[in-house]
Amino acid sequence: MPGKIIDGKALAAAAKTQIAQQAATLKALNRPVHLVALLVGDSAAAQVYADNQRRQCESLGIEYSLKTLRADLGEKALLDIIHGLNADSSVTGIFLHTPLPAHLDPQRVQYAIDILKDVEGVNPANIGHIFYGHTIIAPCTAVAVVELIESTGVPIRGANVTVVGASRIAGRPIALLLTARDATVTLCHIYTRDLKAHTTNADILVVAAGKPNLITAEHVKAGAVVIDVGINRVTTRDPATGKESSKIVGDVAFDEVAALASHITPVPGGVGPMTVAMLLRNTLRAAKLVYGLEQPFHAEA
Repeated sequence: MPGKIIDGKALAAAAKTQIAQQAATLKALNRPVHLVALLVGDSAAAQVYADNQRRQCESLGIEYSLKTLRADLGEKALLDIIHGLNADSSVTGIFLHTPLPAHLDPQRVQYAIDILKDVEGVNPANIGHIFYGHTIIAPCTAVAVVELIESTGVPIRGANVTVVGASRIAGRPIALLLTARDATVTLCHIYTRDLKAHTTNADILVVAAGKPNLITAEHVKAGAVVIDVGINRVTTRDPATGKESSKIVGDVAFDEVAALASHITPVPGGVGPMTVAMLLRNTLRAAKLVYGLEQPFHAEA
């Protein structure tokens, strides 16, 4: 029987309903949720993302402000802006659009964001707190992956999990969160020998390598949960007409793997919508932290 499709859109919609309700409650208490985003330069793609971010926030009752900064802004000037936002009690969350211009150090800039206002969960200190088992705010994609796995009802505790891809923003945080939930985690990367030996041992397989159709049926154990984090645009040619077209695919060869998996996320419609929802949930969490309504440390269950 083909694997059950994990509907990220439906799960994200349910999460957003809860976020909107809680944001309204905070606003009624005169404690509005206010996210400030920083965009350095004039990237058209980043502007489109920012416009979508604004629509998402406003639809849930979250105040959204975008500060567009010139591309040649010096690092000290950018850090001064961030320090000002950290100190501004009317700002409950800070989002930094990336990539930054080459002359700016992303890690140094992200480290400057107050960990309570770091809605992406990318401040190195927030990553460190995950390692020690008391998460403050976790990276959005990693949280989205965990939520999608939990929605299947398949236990994470004690499961063999393989994460393919060891990026700083996806693979590594995903591995940390799943380890904190008592899974036995193998983290694979470009230098991993015999990838198939690791993936076919996985009860839960998470793929975040950024390589289209990297994982095929031969890489997957029957009955595994497969979470595809990859988003890749590929060009195809119609053999009859020769016409080219592009489409979005994941890191997993969906059709053949779906025939083996117990549950699988589609691309698009899986991890992507949930990542957006988790950013908004993090934004709500940051506001509660700033207002002292929740404690900073969340011990892992």
